[in-house]
Amino acid sequence: MKKRIVIALAAQFLPLVVVSYVSAQAATSATPVPTEIVKWGFLSAAIVAGLAALGAAIAVAVVGSAAMGAVAEKPETAGRALIFVGLAEGIAIYGLIIAIMILGRLP
Repeated sequence: MKKRIVIALAAQFLPLVVVSYVSAQAATSATPVPTEIVKWGFLSAAIVAGLAALGAAIAVAVVGSAAMGAVAEKPETAGRALIFVGLAEGIAIYGLIIAIMILGRLP
């Protein structure tokens, strides 16, 4: 489980490092940016969005099933259960925001 978390965090931050490197090179040189660098920027944005959606799907599956089990035993916990499912959905939104930030830094 800890290995998955480390891999997910590395996959989230690696594209940011690539894009910051691309931005630093683009700012220091007046020459056009090679298409190879732009290609890696688009790939990193796609990876971030995809992994965030995958993480959100896993989180919603786990939290949703546990929430429905809790609601079946104690129906007054339905409101709290929906809040936890909504928090799990937020993971995908954060990934989308990071992908948009990466695309905004591309030349």
